[in-house]
Amino acid sequence: MRRFLIQGVLPVIFCVVPLMAAALIGVAMPAEARKFYVEKMASMDALILGLGTAIFAIQVVLSWRALQWRGTSFDQRPDRWLSNLAQAAEWFPLLGLIGTVGGILVTFGTIGEQAETTNVVRPQKIIQLYAPAITATGSGLFMSLINILPIWVVLLGRDLILTLGGGEASSGEARP
Repeated sequence: MRRFLIQGVLPVIFCVVPLMAAALIGVAMPAEARKFYVEKMASMDALILGLGTAIFAIQVVLSWRALQWRGTSFDQRPDRWLSNLAQAAEWFPLLGLIGTVGGILVTFGTIGEQAETTNVVRPQKIIQLYAPAITATGSGLFMSLINILPIWVVLLGRDLILTLGGGEASSGEARP
């Protein structure tokens, strides 16, 4: 029974942690902020969220594989991929920044054109135009945060599984 819990149940529990963390972050956001975000999403947000979700899903599956105890060691075949995909998390704030800059450019360009013709720019218009810049930043930060969780879970999970299984934790041999 103990072996089943350590080798079967713990890897699944550890792989659920990043999913729960992502859901918790989404739920912790104020309802008004979530509503604003969904209403003002731009194509850059779709790109960031789509790519980030795909990488996150692959990492969760690889994390489960990496946490499989093989009798004398962990399955280390996914380690290189996990490491590379976790490094990809660094791209998301940069993609968000590109979306932010694009949103700011659109805002300033439109405001400049409107100011030339009417000499008045309403604050509501500025906010409406600037919204995609803010959502792109949020998308990039969110995807970056959740995409660093799976490799962290593997590192922590392996140590805990080794400790509970009677092995030596933090031996350095089981690190991705």
